[in-house]
Amino acid sequence: MAPATSAVSADYLIGPGDTLQIFVWQNPELSVTVPVRPDGRISMPLVDDTVAVGKTPLQLSADLETALAVYIRSPKVSVIVSNAVGSLSQVQVIGQVTRPSGVPYHAGLRVLDALLAVGGLTEFAAPNRAILIRSKDGKETKTKVRIGDLLDSGDLEQNLLLEPGDVIVIPQTWF
Repeated sequence: MAPATSAVSADYLIGPGDTLQIFVWQNPELSVTVPVRPDGRISMPLVDDTVAVGKTPLQLSADLETALAVYIRSPKVSVIVSNAVGSLSQVQVIGQVTRPSGVPYHAGLRVLDALLAVGGLTEFAAPNRAILIRSKDGKETKTKVRIGDLLDSGDLEQNLLLEPGDVIVIPQTWF
């Protein structure tokens, strides 16, 4: 059996609202599509209330295999994120943009992609004072992004690669 593939990267963290396809090899009656509930848990046949949020699909597969081992000899489980909509799978764009909101994350998402998705900047934006906030391993980093230089002179060094959970803040200009 070939390993199942997903539209998200291998280090993707499952979030509330994501939809998961769970396949149990040679047990089609246990293979289901389930949403991750707001409490971060999933339920499936024989396994109730398993924490899914904050885990990678591979980690969740291992947890489900352990839980199913009580009922099935050597279970093989694949977890595919079929619809990533949780807050952990978004990039937030806030401040002086047309429609401040979360942008669904996908591999290769960059600053310019996120700006286009929220309708661009308002007339009051200070694009060269934008900040990218990233939390990783419990540490928050802030990176200045000169979005004005990206838009006005094509400075592609400012078109940073984004990660799930990033926040782009576009401040208001000083008059």
